[in-house]
Amino acid sequence: MPNPFPRMNPYLEHPALWSGIHHRLITAIANSLAPQIQPKYIVAILADANASANEERVYEIEGEQSILVGVPDVAIQKTQAATPNLTSNTAVAPPPLEVIIPLLEPLTEGYLEIRAVETGAVITAVEVLSPKNKQSAAGRIQYTAKRQAVFSSSTHFVEIDLLRSGEPMPILGCAMASHYRILVSRSGTRPKAALYAFNVGDRIPTVPIPLQSDDIEPLLDLQSLLNEIYDQGGYGFRIDYQRAPESAASNIDLDWLDRVLRDRGFR
Repeated sequence: MPNPFPRMNPYLEHPALWSGIHHRLITAIANSLAPQIQPKYIVAILADANASANEERVYEIEGEQSILVGVPDVAIQKTQAATPNLTSNTAVAPPPLEVIIPLLEPLTEGYLEIRAVETGAVITAVEVLSPKNKQSAAGRIQYTAKRQAVFSSSTHFVEIDLLRSGEPMPILGCAMASHYRILVSRSGTRPKAALYAFNVGDRIPTVPIPLQSDDIEPLLDLQSLLNEIYDQGGYGFRIDYQRAPESAASNIDLDWLDRVLRDRGFR
């Protein structure tokens, strides 16, 4: 079943789907860039700058932002209290409640590094944002700290934000609002960077990925990659197009959305 949206499909942003989209997109980007930059460079899928053997970055999220794995939906469970003896002078304590305590849970995400084969130096870092980067307080703090560290280094940086929800990452000197953003920051031109801002009805821009000077820069066609992911993941069978997408009422023209889906026979 083909993707009904020739542009960004807003239904893919649903939290229940985005984790899989994120993993597939990271891999698809790596596979797309690799033949364009070899043999001088390689693309590595990593987790943490200090743990290259892993393939995911680990966040520790606490409080209300914790993800508790294997916990039942009901957090407080009632127990049958014994009937107190009203003739006794001894006070009867109420039965305890079963509650859930906030535990730190690991949240893992992957990102990409383009490395020079000869020296092993990290030339470019590529990040695909997730809700944990934009909405979770702890995840955002850790991500922005890493982002700032890259800005202070000689590594180029590409940040891909395909999520309407959450607060966009900070950028100075740009008041234009948009649904989605791709930031290309070249180390030699900082603090200036290129921002590709687009909305749900626009085609996702094809962007250059910076390398060392005098090298031909590969092009990243995210639109084609997302269309491939849509087919490979069988998302056409998993999405209910009779409903509005996540957070649609806030920043998407629902009349336009309905026309697109009706024109393609999905409503």
